[in-house]
Amino acid sequence: MRLVSDPLFGEVDITASAEELVSLASAVAEGAGFIGSTSPLDSAALAGIDVRRAAGPGVQIELDASRQVLVISGDPGARAILAANLQGMATAEDGGHLHIDYFPEHPYLVEGSVPIVVNSPHGGMPTR
Repeated sequence: MRLVSDPLFGEVDITASAEELVSLASAVAEGAGFIGSTSPLDSAALAGIDVRRAAGPGVQIELDASRQVLVISGDPGARAILAANLQGMATAEDGGHLHIDYFPEHPYLVEGSVPIVVNSPHGGMPTR
């Protein structure tokens, strides 16, 4: 898994294999786990994703700059929605990407969450 924080747009770009996305989706659904990055750390790369349970409501995605880790925490219902989205990207048979960023009345993200872009394991834009 490659995790890159874009300081210009303030988002984190996630590029992963289908297996890595399934593992991330499982950790998010469970509310616990650490998924490490496979790329060497540099000024923009992150070390991994730390998933935690929280009372909620909603999912908070934040950057722990001191550890260079993306932290995902939230209540079970909100985490289940995010996990389903991640699972869907892992199992999609065409390319593309998924933008996950807060807007007012977002169904599961809380205000202040760091936006993320999850890239399809098949890359590029959808073929269908």
